[in-house]
Amino acid sequence: MNAPAKGKLWIVATPIGNLTDLSPRAQQVLRDADLIAAEDTRHSATLLAQFGIATRTLALHEHNEREKTDELVRRLREGAQIALVCDAGTPLVSDPGFRLVRAARAAGVVVSPVPGPCAAIAALSAAGLASDRFVFEGFLPAKSAARRAHLQTFSNETRTLIFYESSHRIEECLHDCARVFGADRRAVLARELTKIYETILDGTLADLSARVSADADQRRGEFVLLVAGADAESDAAKLAEGRRVFEILRRELPPSRAAKIAAEISGAPRKALYAALE
Repeated sequence: MNAPAKGKLWIVATPIGNLTDLSPRAQQVLRDADLIAAEDTRHSATLLAQFGIATRTLALHEHNEREKTDELVRRLREGAQIALVCDAGTPLVSDPGFRLVRAARAAGVVVSPVPGPCAAIAALSAAGLASDRFVFEGFLPAKSAARRAHLQTFSNETRTLIFYESSHRIEECLHDCARVFGADRRAVLARELTKIYETILDGTLADLSARVSADADQRRGEFVLLVAGADAESDAAKLAEGRRVFEILRRELPPSRAAKIAAEISGAPRKALYAALE
């Protein structure tokens, strides 16, 4: 049986905008570590300099994580204290680090989180949408057709939906969300959280789409989009479920028969379902 590894991998959350959000404990862990594995060492250098932290850094990102993991695990087993950070927020949440954490745990290395900022949770806490149950999906596909297809899989989801989006796709993303979920679905758009130009807009998807299209400033920065879950008893939800069931049944049955069965399963009116699918 292998002896327990002596080192430790720290998963350190860093600010998503306001540098003063770095906790005292996080500062101490970064200062005491033998090495900081950073998504972008140039980006992290600004944060470290702010707090006078001189610990050596090593780049660990999506393009080199696989090749760097063995080396880092070896050092951890030899007793090194390594801190993992991403450019902003909590590592592994739409950021690199999964392979390293999995390999470290498999090697018997202690992995310990140092909690802190996370854009998705920060946005949810201020959104005013249901927060007891939610789905975090990270970044949506870049192409509109693929994005709409992916969104369609959540058309009947009753939990609050959380997405990340970039400045050059946010306008199209809102348009696609309104098309898939309906223009009247409630949503919140959080932009540049904790930064100088932070804005949190709420309204229907149609409202948000119009506001973002009309104001170039609202298309700048980093975004968290939160969409209210579907009302399980609403006609729209029943129709969405009917469509989903119909698409499955039509592979084996004539359209009229598939529509009849889909309506019985979903509770959607057969005529409305069949008309929507023609």
